[in-house]
Amino acid sequence: MLIPFLIPFVIAMFLAINMGGSGTAPSFSAAYGSNIIKQSAIPGLFGIMVFLGAIIGGKNTAYTVGKGLIQPELMTFTIVSVILISVALALLIANLFGIPQSTSQATVMAVIGPALYFNSLNTHKLLYEVLPTWFVMPIISFVLAFLIGKYIYKPIRKKGYTISKKLNDHFMFKGGILLMSMYVAFSIGTNNVANASGPIAVMAVNELNISDAYFLQVLILATLIVAPNFGIGSSIFGKKILRNTGKEIVLFGKVEAVIIAFISATLLLSASLIKGIPTSLVQLNVSAIIGIGVAKLGWKNIFFKTEVNRFFIMWIIAPLIAFLVSLLLTWGADSWGMINR
Repeated sequence: MLIPFLIPFVIAMFLAINMGGSGTAPSFSAAYGSNIIKQSAIPGLFGIMVFLGAIIGGKNTAYTVGKGLIQPELMTFTIVSVILISVALALLIANLFGIPQSTSQATVMAVIGPALYFNSLNTHKLLYEVLPTWFVMPIISFVLAFLIGKYIYKPIRKKGYTISKKLNDHFMFKGGILLMSMYVAFSIGTNNVANASGPIAVMAVNELNISDAYFLQVLILATLIVAPNFGIGSSIFGKKILRNTGKEIVLFGKVEAVIIAFISATLLLSASLIKGIPTSLVQLNVSAIIGIGVAKLGWKNIFFKTEVNRFFIMWIIAPLIAFLVSLLLTWGADSWGMINR
């Protein structure tokens, strides 16, 4: 019993490591690119802020992933393993194409698979809360970045106002960029940790016959297990990812990078705290980047680029893969008698 029970924990920790690696770039690329913080110090600070975000503001999102879309009693170690394996496969495919993908959307779609199979899907939560948030939030991110870029930042630059070297090197300016990096990491903690800790916590309650009254305590324990792996992922993958985001820093500069980070992190934090909706930081971040890019270079130069179109296509395909794999594995597990109903 112990080994099957531990399998979902191992998969969840593996996913957290990968999420931590990918989350390092939107969090600390501006601070690292500006030489404000050493690369060796980033994993620890990133891990701490993710952990604090998960503990302080991650409860609502964990409830949605673990209980809000599917009947909680179905979240056995078999189903949770199916969900997490499906997410891992979807992310692997996206990584092979070099497209940053939303773990949150892949997780939700993986949960929907067994929920549909057992006719236990909370369609109201999905159709009236989750899906609208997925569509609206990136649009808001794009619009805000576009408006700021076109009507505030670009006119200032046209008038010749630039950040002087003295201001650029001022400790308050550098401190602001570092605080923004920590803010993004905190927002990641409030949302992305729940992709693993939510299903794990519900599974533990079911498999160990723990009273539902203690779910919050179990969730905190699951978070204590999952969240530190974000820092480990940052330590393993962060250096390469931070170097790969150097072009983005050069293209946008410090101020624009801070604008992008603030918009995407604030929207992600809002989704976590208000409704507990698992939301894609990647999509919010890329939407803000595109918004700034359109303000600087125009619509045609951005939307007719092949890279942008590939992003949109993979954002649709990867969650669908997670859903189909999860549905297929659930059917297989049920056919082999691995699911008790």
